[in-house]
Amino acid sequence: MAKRIRKTTLIAVAGLLAAATACTGQQSTPPGFAGRHPSAGHGASGAAGGGEGGARPFTLLASGDVLPHSSVIDRAAVDAGGRGYDFRPMLKGAAPLVSGADLAICHMETVYGQKGGPYTGYPSFKSPPEVATALHATGFDSCSTASNHSLDDGAPGIDRTLDALDEAGVAHAGSARSAAEAGRPTLLRAGPGKNAAKVAHLAYTYGTNDLPLPADRPWAVNLIDKDRIVADARAARRAGADVVVLSLHWGTEWQDAPDDVQLDLGRELTASGTGGRPDIDLILGTHAHVPQAYEKVNGTWIIYGMGDQIAGAMVNHEGAQDPRGNESSMGRFTFAPPKGAAKRWTVSKAEFIPQWFDPRAGRVVGLGEPAEHLREVRDRIRGVVLSRGAAQAGLVMGK
Repeated sequence: MAKRIRKTTLIAVAGLLAAATACTGQQSTPPGFAGRHPSAGHGASGAAGGGEGGARPFTLLASGDVLPHSSVIDRAAVDAGGRGYDFRPMLKGAAPLVSGADLAICHMETVYGQKGGPYTGYPSFKSPPEVATALHATGFDSCSTASNHSLDDGAPGIDRTLDALDEAGVAHAGSARSAAEAGRPTLLRAGPGKNAAKVAHLAYTYGTNDLPLPADRPWAVNLIDKDRIVADARAARRAGADVVVLSLHWGTEWQDAPDDVQLDLGRELTASGTGGRPDIDLILGTHAHVPQAYEKVNGTWIIYGMGDQIAGAMVNHEGAQDPRGNESSMGRFTFAPPKGAAKRWTVSKAEFIPQWFDPRAGRVVGLGEPAEHLREVRDRIRGVVLSRGAAQAGLVMGK
């Protein structure tokens, strides 16, 4: 972590979090699945062209690291007007895109402190639990919680974080409060109705900043291990997942290009398949603090790194203030159901959406049609995202 400048074994249907149905506000939701249920006018779930058995296409949107530094926490206090912390204004610029997707996934890099504080930024983070409320208000359905900061406040930090996400109505994957919770996949429904796709969300991190896993909780944080990831993905399929989405906290900080570990692991994971379809359908990368490339590998899209969606201004490993730490992309993928003899849900449209976090104003800014002074930022993000041939594979810049 760079120094900053201040300013969900097989799943039993009844075994998922009780908060899963509460978070949608839809009492008709079958037990065992979380997720938003937009009207037919949102996303792709209302689009024509269903597959076998009436399955419908859906859109999945993913965003980068939510990393509240001290300056970000201070901004949320100001936005709350003296009544705690309000992170909703920060994310308002992303809300139309996030809530417009059938499923939206974020990365919650830090753990939450006790209600009322104290809260801390770098190097050992404890964020206000009000972040979870803002994530839900923005439209996120699930967040990956496996990161190098997952153990910043030990097991209590994990417990508080997952409790707060549950209370806010946001599903999660990557860390756990019990062995049972660690042993089941997070399953989400991508849209309304009995024919909505079932999406598994899995998450893992490269490490925990050399902090050891609690002796009595070796399952508390999912660590990257290829064989385990594949086994978990196959278990998710057996649990009913149509699409398996994998969040990986990996890569080299401040490096625009994916490193050899990312490239090798990405190739191995996307090459793994069972019964005529891949074990993993999409890989979402976080951690590097800067946007990295998108690439279609073995027929599967990988985002090596989305960058930081929310973060304070920062200095890089050379000690220089680096504006790339406030640049990011969101990935939006339209999944089409299998047709005929095909078994795989396929990505019919792949998009990236460039974003910038204004560290002074504390706001997410879209860069689809940027102001003059932000065009260079948009163009740099686009260049990095497309640097491994993604345009030739069909990736386009979304709006």
